[in-house]
Amino acid sequence: MAKVRAARPAEAEALTALVMRSKAYWGYGPEFLASCAEELRIRPGDVTARRIVVAEDGRGTVLGLASLDGSAPLASLGLLFVEPSAIGRGVGRLLYRDALRRAVELGVRRLVIEADPHAAGFYRAMGAVAGVAGVSGVSGVAAPGGPEALVRFEVAPVPLAGWARAWTGGGRAVHVGNVAEFNAQFADASLDREQRAAHDYACLAAFYSPEPAVLVLPRAVPRGWTELVCRQLGWAEVEVYDGLVERGPGLSDAVRARPALAALLTGAGLPLVPWGRTRPFGLLADRPWREGELRYESKSAAHELFARILAGGGHPGIVLPAQWRAGSRWAAVRLVAARAKAGESTVLKSEHGVGGSGTTVLTPGEVRAAGGARAVLRRLPRGPLLVEEFIGSPADGHDPAGDDGPRDLTYDGFVDAEGRLHEAGAALMDVRDGCYRGATAGPGAVPGWAEKPLLAFGEAVGRELAASGYRGWFDVDFVTDGTGRLAPTETNLRLTGPSIAFMVAARLDALRGAGHLVRIADRVELGARLPEAQLDELCAALARDCAELGAVFVPAIPTGAFDPAPWLGVLVGAHSREVLDAAEALVRARALAVGAGFGPPEPEPERRPERGPVSRGSRRDRPVC
Repeated sequence: MAKVRAARPAEAEALTALVMRSKAYWGYGPEFLASCAEELRIRPGDVTARRIVVAEDGRGTVLGLASLDGSAPLASLGLLFVEPSAIGRGVGRLLYRDALRRAVELGVRRLVIEADPHAAGFYRAMGAVAGVAGVSGVSGVAAPGGPEALVRFEVAPVPLAGWARAWTGGGRAVHVGNVAEFNAQFADASLDREQRAAHDYACLAAFYSPEPAVLVLPRAVPRGWTELVCRQLGWAEVEVYDGLVERGPGLSDAVRARPALAALLTGAGLPLVPWGRTRPFGLLADRPWREGELRYESKSAAHELFARILAGGGHPGIVLPAQWRAGSRWAAVRLVAARAKAGESTVLKSEHGVGGSGTTVLTPGEVRAAGGARAVLRRLPRGPLLVEEFIGSPADGHDPAGDDGPRDLTYDGFVDAEGRLHEAGAALMDVRDGCYRGATAGPGAVPGWAEKPLLAFGEAVGRELAASGYRGWFDVDFVTDGTGRLAPTETNLRLTGPSIAFMVAARLDALRGAGHLVRIADRVELGARLPEAQLDELCAALARDCAELGAVFVPAIPTGAFDPAPWLGVLVGAHSREVLDAAEALVRARALAVGAGFGPPEPEPERRPERGPVSRGSRRDRPVC
């Protein structure tokens, strides 16, 4: 693996020769190269003055170089050249990311790049934003065989966001994918008892912080997945321990049942980050479990909390939907029937459903079409029900989630071990028919009119959670009514899909420059089930195709690709909404086109037939990054 070091003045002549070889690689003629030679020459004094670094392999062979010219707040990436034999091996990416890191340390706020047209695609893929065309060729003369004009790019170097540094103390962490374990502690009738979907969702453990050191996962994951994610997000080596629990909850218990693994994870001196707090995780991490710690995960308890906050005043534009606890199934029928008769839509909720499970929105037309409220409720999971007013009640027959404007928003933050509140921000959620499908985080994701009151109310909830003794990540979900009002609907005392988008956005900002929008899409349909090798090829191709747009593609949930109805969870990131939308559309189209031209797939074993299972509890026999 290549590493970066400071160049030495004695290397100036050899580095100049490397620059000229790299320039000639793109087919420029001798006349043009001769005209560039003096400007591209590196002199011994330039090595320090221009902050030149080199990338070298394990044998000490220099593979490329980069300079960082100028001083804060404006600097330029004056040189970035790679030995022709090393092009395509990640050397340019390594040097570029190092230049951004050094720019941050120097206090640079704008980094300008005047790129050879042949390198424009590289800089676009690395996250630089194209500006206007620069002056003609490097020498200032349009020479035969030379570029017509340089392409100007800019990037805004930034450090990792303060909240992201505070989340894991500024370092790497052990991520424990205990999604099923968290869900199971509520015994909610709307949740899958086998927790297969939760084990797929546990793949998001890769993104529980901006940079993991270890992943602990219930299901076995493809080798190529972790390698691609590491490459896309610039992670160092990550250890993976997977295949610990195929069905049912109990990941923390499965780790504790393997003393050597438990000792390795807890003895590394790194923070352990779970999806959410549970009693078994508390035993694994040696953290006291407090009764009532997750009280406000309950939708009715959260509603009471919201009411107390609003009773104190100071939150104009926030409206709380009325909520009634149905003491029996018959009581719920009567409430829904009465509201339907009055032309009102109703939200039915279970106490602890996650991701939209246990939440049903009923319009009066739907109640009539089903034959009445009793017929509707027969189809819903058993268990206690909350009956809630639908804010912004739609016209009869209108899809409650089909609003043209933003409908579902969320506030994300966390309370640290000392009880301090940290705000990650606000995000726009994609919710259809009461079911969460994804979210977008980043600048401009939430409309301006909603952001200030949403952040203020989310902060107020966070202060109450801190005062109650809760420590960890939380969010507050809202719906809008189309008239400029926000209605808080629930809190989640755990990580969530939007929290993953915030984590990845923070990482991409530090890696590629400020201003990333990141979208997580929970379910992207695949046109066919693929063997693991072909899934790796598909994801690698999507990463390349998105990079050409200036976007980043990261497969987030790969194990769904092996289900009978195959799908992927994905992350896409970009500096603009237009590029983000284009990247998502490309990913969905290419994923759905998989298998086009083939007949119906033959029945396959439940998991990948071409590779044996990983020994349970063992370290994966592979370098992950």
